[in-house]
Formats: sequence, C-alpha cells, structure tokens
Amino acid sequence: MNSGSPTNGTASARTTLEKPAPTQREELIQALATGQLSLHKLPKDLPAREAASIRREALEQAADTKTKGLDHYSFDAEVVSTRNCENLIGVAQVPMGAVGPVPVRGDYINDDRYVPLATTEGALIASVNRGCATLRAADGAIVHVEDVGMTRAPVFRTSGIRESTAFTDWVEDNEDEIRTQVEATSRYLKLKDIRPFSLGSTVFLRFRFSTGDAMGMNMATLACNQVIQDLIVPETGVEFVSLSGNYCVDKKPSAVNVQEGRGKRIFAEVELSEEVLKRYLKTNAEDLTEVQYRKNMLGSTAAGSMGMNAHYANMVAAFFVATGQDIAQVVEGALGTTCIEKRGDGGVYISIFMPDVPLGAIGGGTTLQTQSDALSLMGVALDPDEPGAAAMQVAELLGATVLAGELSLMGALSSHHLARAHNDLGRPTPPSNGHAAQ
Repeated sequence: MNSGSPTNGTASARTTLEKPAPTQREELIQALATGQLSLHKLPKDLPAREAASIRREALEQAADTKTKGLDHYSFDAEVVSTRNCENLIGVAQVPMGAVGPVPVRGDYINDDRYVPLATTEGALIASVNRGCATLRAADGAIVHVEDVGMTRAPVFRTSGIRESTAFTDWVEDNEDEIRTQVEATSRYLKLKDIRPFSLGSTVFLRFRFSTGDAMGMNMATLACNQVIQDLIVPETGVEFVSLSGNYCVDKKPSAVNVQEGRGKRIFAEVELSEEVLKRYLKTNAEDLTEVQYRKNMLGSTAAGSMGMNAHYANMVAAFFVATGQDIAQVVEGALGTTCIEKRGDGGVYISIFMPDVPLGAIGGGTTLQTQSDALSLMGVALDPDEPGAAAMQVAELLGATVLAGELSLMGALSSHHLARAHNDLGRPTPPSNGHAAQ
C-alpha cells in the first residue's frame, strides 16, 4: 500500500465536487438578482463602472437574458453616476445626424450653422434638412428670443381669504428683501418678479428668475427654498406646503406658460416666394394655407390641443437629446402656434411661436461629452463677459430648426408626399434583435 495515496476516493471526490468560494462580485450579482439587495445598496467603494456592470449582470440574470449594447459608453461613469443618473447600468444610445447649414438671422447669431439632431425616427432629419435648404433659398430665418425667465411656484396654506390677502400684500411690500436673499444664492440668479395667485386658503407665489446660461430649474428651486425657510415663513407665519405647487408650470402643458412664458420665448419667421415653394416644397400658397387652416387651426381646436402646430415636438426632442437639455421639458417646447398666410405674387409668410422653452448651455445633460460636442459643433461657447448669451444662441438655433422642420412637413402634407417620404426613408430593415418589425 502506498501511504502517500488516499485510502479511498473521498478526498478526490471532494476536490472534484467542491466549487470555489464565490467572489464578492458574484455574491453581489446574486443578491441583486434575487432581490436580497437593492440596486442602490452596492458598496460605496466600488468603482462606478464596476457597479454598473454588476447591476447589469444581475438584471440579465433576473430576466434570463443577455444584453449586447448597454455597456458601450464613453462618458465618465464616476461623474455621471453622481450628477446625472442613479443606479447606473449603461447607456441608451440614440443616433445623431445633422441638418443644415441652418441660416439664422437673429440677435445673437447672424450666420449659417449646422445643427446636430438625435432621433430614431427615419425621415425626420431628411425633412428638416429640406426645410433648411428652403430657408437658405429665402435668405434665412429671422429669429427673435426673449429671456422670459425660469419659474418656480411654491404653494402655501393660510386660514382663509383675509390671511391670504395679507400674505400677498406682505410679499409685494417685501419684494426687495426677498430679492436680496434669493440673489445671494448665486451670482447668476436675478429675480425678475413674484406673481401671487390665491384660491381661498391656498396661495401660490410664482417666482420668475433670469438664470444666465443655465436652464436654471435647480438654481430657482434652491433659491426659493432658502428664502421661504429664512424669511417668508418666519415673518408671515403661513404654512409652507410644497416647494412646487404646479403653478410653475414644469413639464406639463399649461395656459399660464403660454400666456406668460417660461424659460425662453422664441419667434421665427420667413417669407417664401412662389418659386421657392414650388422648387423646394413642391407646393403652392393655396394648398399650403388650406392645410394650415384645416389641420393646424381647426384640427387643433377640435382636438383641444394646446399646440397649434404640425410637429414642434419632433425637432424639440431631437434637439434636446443631442444638446443635453431636460428631455421631459419637450412637453413645454411642443406648445406653440404656426402661422401661414398668403403674400403677394403667390408667396407665403410662415412664422412659429414657442412661448415656453426651458433650455441652457451649461449644467445638467450639457456636461456629458457627446452633448457638449454637439453644442460645440453648433458654434455655441460660453462668454464670461456676457452671461446668458450662449443660452440665447441655443434658443435661436432651436427656433430656426423648428421653423425648418415645420415648413417642410407642411409642404409634404399639402403636396401629399408625406407617406411616400416615410416609405422611402422611414421603413425599418429586418430586425436582428428578435423583435418583429411592424
């Protein structure tokens, strides 16, 4: 007998059957996949990219699938996971194209610029590009932008009408002191005004701020919270109910934003000759104004729509994704009115009005590398000597882009070319992901 050999097969079998102890990574994946650990409870010392990978693998395990593209991203996971997106698992990529050059004739830009747009809708960029060519043939889009101001409207409770009236009177009498306190929170924040609105025992204070080159929602929120806690409540004794009372109005279509504006108020216009209509849009003034009247005016009215336009949301969404704006605020940018009227010698006058466009050139998603790159491609750069000018440039570019997309679609509708364009450019290729094409 060889004393160096096992006397039976037990030790050998144990060596074969025993699995190595699971690593910390495997334990975390298993705990997440089975729900024993919450997605946000991973160890704080994990690198952000590793944490994203662990969450992703846990979700794959829980769903019994394997993802192929979520992990292909170029942004800094450490920065993004603390500033832009919690529980990071990867990226949702949206193709980005470009239109232009877009001929902008504004107060901040008097030049032709290319505009990146991010979309998954085939034919959209081609259509907007046709609109840009039309604008160039007509010597450009005249654009005017007003900095209406970012709004935040906290809501308060009083004992009734008399206290509500006394409270709003106090706010009016002490606006200078309120201004001093809110403007101390940021050197870029300026209080334009405060508009109270009362409903019995409920009072809304609609603060309106100029916020420099930032869209400014966070800036406005922090300033309101501080002045409420430090001045308004201690001095008046009213009950502070909520920092947002839905009278701001943020990320919802609203009449008050149409009437009073929010963020940037954008106007853009162009006159198209009979020749330009025929050559670029394949239509004429009679057919174009007929579609405008029955679609944008009557159709929108019959539907109760707050946006009397063909498709502002298409351009706003593609522009917002490409340049890092708050995508949820597309609902505000989609509000507005298109006007088309006949002009002499067979031409038309076309204008767009966008009363409620929150956007910025700094902060939020604009800090992501691809979105920052898109702003650079448009020639937008911050000017320390003129705070707010870069955001006004962004707004002018958006206005001209929306005008281009609007007149192109209206031309396609009036010439009955829309279905053909979507058939040629928007039809899906056979899918490779197992999902059936519709």
